[in-house]
Amino acid sequence: MTWQGCAQIAVFAALIVAVIVPLGGYIARIVEGQAPIWRPLAAVERGIFRLAGIDPATEQGWPQYALALLMFHLAGILVLYGLQRLQNLLPFNPQGMDAVSPDLALNTAVSFATNTSWQSYAGETTLSYLSQMAGITVQSFLSCATGVAVAVALVRGIARRSAPTIGNFWVDLTRITLYVLLPVCIVAGLFLVWRGVPQTLGGYVDATTIEGAHQVLARGPVASQEAIKLLSGDGGGFFNANSAHPFENPTALAGMIEMLLIFLIGVALTYTFGRMVGDRRQGWALFAVMALLFAAGVAVVYPSEAARNRSFAAFDIDQLAGPLQAGGNMEGKEVRFGVAQSSLFATVSTASSDGAVDSMHDSYRPLSGLVMLANMMLDEVIVGGPGSGLFGLLLFVLVAVFAAGLMTGRTPEYLGKKIEGNEVKMAMLALLVPPALILCLSAVASVVPAGLAGLGNAGPHGFSEILYAYTSAAATNGSAFAGLNANTLFYNLTLAAAMFAGRFLVIVPVLCIAGTLAEKRRVPVSAGTLPTHGLQFIVLLAGTVLIVGGLTFFPALALGPVAEHLAMQAGTAY
Repeated sequence: MTWQGCAQIAVFAALIVAVIVPLGGYIARIVEGQAPIWRPLAAVERGIFRLAGIDPATEQGWPQYALALLMFHLAGILVLYGLQRLQNLLPFNPQGMDAVSPDLALNTAVSFATNTSWQSYAGETTLSYLSQMAGITVQSFLSCATGVAVAVALVRGIARRSAPTIGNFWVDLTRITLYVLLPVCIVAGLFLVWRGVPQTLGGYVDATTIEGAHQVLARGPVASQEAIKLLSGDGGGFFNANSAHPFENPTALAGMIEMLLIFLIGVALTYTFGRMVGDRRQGWALFAVMALLFAAGVAVVYPSEAARNRSFAAFDIDQLAGPLQAGGNMEGKEVRFGVAQSSLFATVSTASSDGAVDSMHDSYRPLSGLVMLANMMLDEVIVGGPGSGLFGLLLFVLVAVFAAGLMTGRTPEYLGKKIEGNEVKMAMLALLVPPALILCLSAVASVVPAGLAGLGNAGPHGFSEILYAYTSAAATNGSAFAGLNANTLFYNLTLAAAMFAGRFLVIVPVLCIAGTLAEKRRVPVSAGTLPTHGLQFIVLLAGTVLIVGGLTFFPALALGPVAEHLAMQAGTAY
């Protein structure tokens, strides 16, 4: 490791801490209807409500909220599917892209409607500008706003007293999109254009290299998609190389801002939570758990990638960092950024639900791959996606206080709300859906010929590629080891099923919990009430997350990255 690399990580951490209070407070005012009115956006909001027949003063119970959400995203899947299937007949297709195949179109439509951004295709050779703009970019906005809306609905359920409603999905969706996502994306898009990211509807450019070879330079409306891809947790790249492509991530400064955008809403929502429940300490406790788990991941990945590879010991290869080289495991890394920023970007990407990458995760060392898998397997509560990270961590909070209540012989409660059988059942259902999808589908793909046909490697690493794919899909992350050929009928359909179930079979139980908690009265604080804002609870919650994840996934991890690490240490594999 180098001091420059450690300094990059420290600067990133400082930027994250600096944005929590202002953005978290602003989001709280937005979702509570107290934000300052921006006349142009307020006029748009009123126009949308009038056109759609929405009364912003009318709220919904949790079944109505959930039904509106599900129907809206089913419609989004159909629209995006249709855009891809008909793109050869539609405008804004200067390269004459053909229609996308049915299975790939379905996979892509489900991917972006569920905030996953799994890509079994190369964007610059598969999708037209219209599909990218009206399909991918629009769904990135809407799926992000939905995640934040669900988290806000759950917080309302915790904060309210004897209320039959948890908000209005249409109002939450509209206000989050207009007042939070659009302003940030406009600023971020302009910044990226300034740094060199293209934003044009012109066709691709023919160029001649200095060696005299012919080359086609892909371009398009990249900056607008890049901004929301990062902010939304969708992570879908305009180009196949994603954020390793210089047209998506042109400089080290751009890379730092892109990582900040990935975490921006996820960390800010912890402060929003504290504001809405009337106790900011509760939000800081949740942020402390996220920060603790994230720091542990970085502390493994960066040293692992910066260290020398024992497999090269017999060769005359200098792996030490120096003035002319980054040192460490540079295979698959972006040479413009080096090991430190690539390691940080990989950890940020998998700790969130973003899935954007600036290096090849398939080339990371086994322990680094284990951390990236674990980040996603823990239901992406280490910041997680916008909204999904917060409500995922609150599910673990319910489990933690329930376990603490059993140990002390008291009825579990959280912020004055008794946690009873219905809440615990719904929390466990939501927490068990992703592991069931990951383990069952990975097991099937590891034995059937259609699953094995996509492998790029044999042995433990090949199993890790399959495990990573289904983990990324069920956890709505979207990144990949990329050694797996997933653009087949088998993988397109099974991954689509994992993405759909991993998103909506978690959201519905969360909304059910929000509804039941909103109906309950608050119980007064007593001497036996478990404090949920101090160090003791932070350790309890972090331990709950790690124990549940460890007990669930350790056998699978032992067959993949753990076995590969031990084999590499023994000198029998790399």
